[in-house]
Amino acid sequence: MSTKYDKIGTNYNQTRKADPYLTSRLLKHLSPNKAGIYLDIGCGTGNYTNELEKRGYCFIGIDPSIEMLQKAQARNQNIHWQIGSAEKTNLPESSVDGIIGTLTIHHWINLTRAFSELAYVLKSNGKIVIFTSTPQQMKGYWLNHYFPKMLEASKVQMPTFEAVKEAMTLARLKISSTELYNIKPDLQDQFLYCGKQNPELYFDKDIRNGISSFSALANKNEVENGLRKLRTDIDSGKIDEVIASYENDFGDYLYIIAGKSEA
Repeated sequence: MSTKYDKIGTNYNQTRKADPYLTSRLLKHLSPNKAGIYLDIGCGTGNYTNELEKRGYCFIGIDPSIEMLQKAQARNQNIHWQIGSAEKTNLPESSVDGIIGTLTIHHWINLTRAFSELAYVLKSNGKIVIFTSTPQQMKGYWLNHYFPKMLEASKVQMPTFEAVKEAMTLARLKISSTELYNIKPDLQDQFLYCGKQNPELYFDKDIRNGISSFSALANKNEVENGLRKLRTDIDSGKIDEVIASYENDFGDYLYIIAGKSEA
């Protein structure tokens, strides 16, 4: 995992910037206070960690990638950055007031162990806010039409909502609410489905390199063939028909908000 993200981390900050709307929703769901200490697990280069720290909140950023953390450290030395994983944070028991994890749980090795570790370091009244997508949501991405094998590999590694709920329950965490997110045209964090309304984005190699599905799961030939087909469909106008055929009510991504259960 660290090797994959060391590679992605080389130019990650060019395309993966903290999106203002997503940041605002993280703040709403986390409800942090400025006297607390918070954890960004799988923080990457610290884009969201930085945004929240700028607003006066104290954060720890943990990631398994040295490359990512070096870039994070260079940008903001007021945050404590540390090598680690969701399964092994090396933090004391009940040491953080809240936890965020953005687009990271599909990279965790053991979901139950990870949530057990996060529950261990979380204070009794703290919240965990996870931003992710589910296999069901990803079936609704029109990217399936052009990159079917890549999307299938992406869906396989993505935990279902049921799996997340079960792992949280075993870790004595209880989901309090969820919130669907649909891609907005002005999205600044260019992750997998960033081009939902602007297919041209996928022709940018830097954007593809910042997306783990393209950089680590995709077959080069499929990407080249898919982009060629996409170009043809954009030029002919057929892309509108393809996009319309994938419209659904499942949402594109999902916020999952949880806390420690009383049991």
